[in-house]
Amino acid sequence: MEFSETIKLAFDAIWAHKLRSVLTLLGMIIGVTAVVIVVSLIQGFNLYVDEKIAGIGAKSFSIRRFSFDDFRNTDSIAQAQRRNKDLTYDDYDYLLERTTLVGSLGAKASGTPSQIKRGNETMDSVGVSGATANCLEIDNLEIADGRFFTSSEDSSAANVAFIGSDVAEKLFPNMGAVGQEIAIRGLPYRVIGVAVAKGTVFGMPQDIYITIPLRTYIKNYGPAVRQRSFYMVGTAKSDDLFTDAVEEVRALLRVRRELKYNEKDNFGIGTPDAIMGIRDRILGPVFIAAIAVPGIALVVGGIVIMNIMLVSVTERTKEIGIRKSLGARRRDILRQFLIEAVTLSAIGGAVGVFIAWAAGRILTALFFPTYLSMTAVIVAVSVSGAVGVLSGILPARKAAMLDPIEALRAD
Repeated sequence: MEFSETIKLAFDAIWAHKLRSVLTLLGMIIGVTAVVIVVSLIQGFNLYVDEKIAGIGAKSFSIRRFSFDDFRNTDSIAQAQRRNKDLTYDDYDYLLERTTLVGSLGAKASGTPSQIKRGNETMDSVGVSGATANCLEIDNLEIADGRFFTSSEDSSAANVAFIGSDVAEKLFPNMGAVGQEIAIRGLPYRVIGVAVAKGTVFGMPQDIYITIPLRTYIKNYGPAVRQRSFYMVGTAKSDDLFTDAVEEVRALLRVRRELKYNEKDNFGIGTPDAIMGIRDRILGPVFIAAIAVPGIALVVGGIVIMNIMLVSVTERTKEIGIRKSLGARRRDILRQFLIEAVTLSAIGGAVGVFIAWAAGRILTALFFPTYLSMTAVIVAVSVSGAVGVLSGILPARKAAMLDPIEALRAD
């Protein structure tokens, strides 16, 4: 029997029992859909993190009071709080004077929720942070309108503000924001620039913020400590010198803080590699479990297909007997039922991939970016086909081993 004829017989058998075929496919569709959606979310999350790291500079680093390792557990956090001292402007000046491998070093203060007003329009809990002028290049900030503040405006503690796109749209819906005045905690600030929109992450807007000169921030908000923590960001003179620049900063801070060779750093330096390492270490097991759980649905779908195919063999015993009496060989019968099982699984896999793709588009538009690679599609369809082969072997072998005389006697 030709292969094309075998395929036709498989489709005819599936079409002859439409409701049963649909119910059989549900398990496979659900399993493939769940697996592909999870893979899409994981790939989307990883790409998003990599993109954000690239957006802030693939070769930039930060210097903060705490390191990633300080947050391993409650004991390590408590020890770090006792051991680590706040970073200060003096630390910043000390590093500026002595580093030789650092290309640019900027300073920041963490954001403080503030009320913003312009005329009758009010915005509550807008994050207002401070930064030095060179943070524009270090953070790769994109400007939609106007400009970022200058070093002289920072030195003179000028009341100027660089605002996020959502703040501009809310306070200046019908006019340009640049050159206008807003009130932050009752103090007047002149808007000098608007940032390019970043969108949302997990449904959370990323464009509701205001950045002001660091010295202005300290003057109007108070010392950059605790919630207003002072930290630094920097880049190396070249990519090849990145690791050496980080180690130079670490060595200088250890000398400044008079740490002995066997004492742990009482500050933290964050790098892109460290961020990705933390991501993989924390979320790696979660990702494996997230893929394994819906994978169980694929196994269940395979069991359902095997069960239905065994029922089909029993129902079609007489048909098998007639085909054998007309010259069909065992391998023809084996191939027919095996291809039927594989076809069921492949259809379920294809439908599952399509549903997962549609769901991914919706998730990307509403909540979180997803990414469906061609590799994931090929793997999903291949796995569903493999499940079909495994679940079809036993029923196909049972059909092929039927005695034609006994099969013709069946009711």
